[in-house]
Amino acid sequence: DLEKYLKQTEHNPRARRFAFDLIARTDQTKADRIIPKMINDPSVELRRDAVQLVLDAAKKQKAGGNEAAAAKSFGRALNYARDVNQIQTAVAALRAYGKMVDVPKQFGFLMDWQVIGPFDNSEREGFVKVYPPEKEIKLKARYEGKDGKVNWQSFTSEDEYGKVDMNLPYGMLKEVASYAYAEYEAAESRSAELRLGGKNAWKVWVNGKFIFGRDEYHRGKRIDQYTLPINLMKGQNTILVKVCQDGQEQTWTKEWDFQVRISDSTGAAILAQNRKPT
Repeated sequence: DLEKYLKQTEHNPRARRFAFDLIARTDQTKADRIIPKMINDPSVELRRDAVQLVLDAAKKQKAGGNEAAAAKSFGRALNYARDVNQIQTAVAALRAYGKMVDVPKQFGFLMDWQVIGPFDNSEREGFVKVYPPEKEIKLKARYEGKDGKVNWQSFTSEDEYGKVDMNLPYGMLKEVASYAYAEYEAAESRSAELRLGGKNAWKVWVNGKFIFGRDEYHRGKRIDQYTLPINLMKGQNTILVKVCQDGQEQTWTKEWDFQVRISDSTGAAILAQNRKPT
């Protein structure tokens, strides 16, 4: 009965994982036969275990001198991996073999943006203050910024983990806010996840609808730090990110950036139709 339940992928992923753990407690040999078949499972936890078996096999193949088989196994692991650490392990191994890996495409990071700023965020009041980009997106418009007129400019991230570094166009500024805007062309209407990492305060709008925001600063950043459910429309979708910098002066507070990617519920990248080559 547990095996039958486990095979029905419409069940809750955590409940299915629990079913698998119960099987493993009773019969580890049977569990060992089941898990390799779950390498493309919608349950991230079950998939991760299956991918780890492939990575472990690749490492043994490499240690045994079978480099061709190891490279093939690392490539297979990368194709199915959703866990960030597993992806990074496979990428490092493949690059050691001289293979080219497009990390931004693998994750689906949004690399091309229009940015505008800086606007005022003195006393952290800019987070709630509504500046013109929240009312309209007119890429040829000029607005009053913190220290004079500001206008939109193109920004393409050159960081393979999609970091949009606001210090690059504006310099090391404090008590400021800025906006980044991207147009994302979806192949179909569907549910998706916007996954964001950032250590500054931020807000996100998708197709003009406010999704979420955090008025926190310098709490650390990691890939997929925040996972936000969104709905993509077939064709053009708009993504607007507001990112604020506070007035702290310590060296570790200078970073002013974020990263965004679009994925399905397992973390697999959903690539835009208008995505440019990395």
